[in-house]
Amino acid sequence: MTKLISTNHPLNLLNTFGISATTKLFYEFKDIQSLKEILANNIIKNEQIFILGGGSNILITKNFDGIVLKNSIEGIKIISEDRDNVSVEVGSGVNWHEFVLWSVSKNLSGIENLALIPGLVGASPMQNIGAYGVEVKDTISKVYFIDIKSRLEKNLTDKQCNFSYRNSIFKSKLKDKVIITKVIFKLSKHNLNNISYGAISSELESLKKDASCQTICEAVINIRSRKLPDPKYLGNSGSFFKNPVISTKKFEELKIKFPNIIGYQHSEKHTKIAAGWLIEKAGWKGFKEGNVGVYKKQALVLVNYGGAKGEHILKLSRKIQKSILSKFKIKILPEVNII
Repeated sequence: MTKLISTNHPLNLLNTFGISATTKLFYEFKDIQSLKEILANNIIKNEQIFILGGGSNILITKNFDGIVLKNSIEGIKIISEDRDNVSVEVGSGVNWHEFVLWSVSKNLSGIENLALIPGLVGASPMQNIGAYGVEVKDTISKVYFIDIKSRLEKNLTDKQCNFSYRNSIFKSKLKDKVIITKVIFKLSKHNLNNISYGAISSELESLKKDASCQTICEAVINIRSRKLPDPKYLGNSGSFFKNPVISTKKFEELKIKFPNIIGYQHSEKHTKIAAGWLIEKAGWKGFKEGNVGVYKKQALVLVNYGGAKGEHILKLSRKIQKSILSKFKIKILPEVNII
C-alpha cells in the first residue's frame, strides 16, 4: 500500500484546465476495499484529503499540501427492472459521458440531455449536474458513499440528498466528510423526449430526425461540440459560473432595460438567468489577457491558452463577477471548486 502512494505527484494531466501543480501525496483507488485501506493508513492520518474525479470541475491555484485520492471505481450493471424502468448501478469512477452513451445504446432514457458533460459519475449527484432542461436528480434513486472518519459504508435516497440547483448534501453538510462510491440510477424504457430547450428542437430539425433518446443525445453532442472547446487542445473546465437565480420581479425590471435578456422560470417566484448572456453583454466574450481569457464562442467558459497559473484564472473570474454585479446588480458564483 505504502509503495503505491506517490509523493510530489504532478497534477497538470489530471485537471482539464491543464494547470501545473503538485500534491504532497497521491493514491489511486479502484475499489471500495482499497479506499478503506488508504483511509486507515497512518501515513495520511493528519493529512488534508482531496478526492479527485475527472478534474473537470476544479481550478487549482496552488500546490496541494495533503493527499489527493484519485477515484477510479469502474462498473455499470443493471440490478433490477420492471415494465417501465431499469435500475442501473454505476461506479463513481465511470466517465459520465460514457455512461450516457451506454444508456442510449440500451434504449434507456433520462440522461441523454446530459451528454458530453465532463467528469465522473461520482460528481453527478454532488453537483446535481444539469443541462438542456434536465437535472440528474430526476434519475437518481440512491447514492452510496464511505464516511471518511468512520470508514463505514452508507447510502442516501434521492430525497435525503437534498438536491437543489447545482447543489446537494454532498456540497453542504457532508462536504469533505464522505467519498461517493456508486450511484443507482432509474432510467426509463420509454423515450422521455425532453426537448423543452429550443436549441435541441432546432438541431433535430436540421438533422431531419424525430426525437428519441439517441437523436437527442446526438443533438446535444453537436450543440456542445460547437460551443465548448476540447480541453485536450484548450484548457478549460466547461461552464465556470452557475446561472444565477433571481426574483421574477427583478427579472421583469431588468427586461425593461435589457429586452433580450435570457431567463427561464425556476420556481413560482424566481427566474434563472443565463450567466453566459450576462457575461457576453458585459463585453467579456473573446476577452484575452496574457495566457487566460473568455472563450470566443461561449462566454461561460474561461480558458487557459497555455502556461497560465490558476491564480490568473481566478483573478479574471473575479473581474467578471465584479463587472456583472456593477452592470446588472446580479451576483454570479463559480460552478467550479477552487483549490
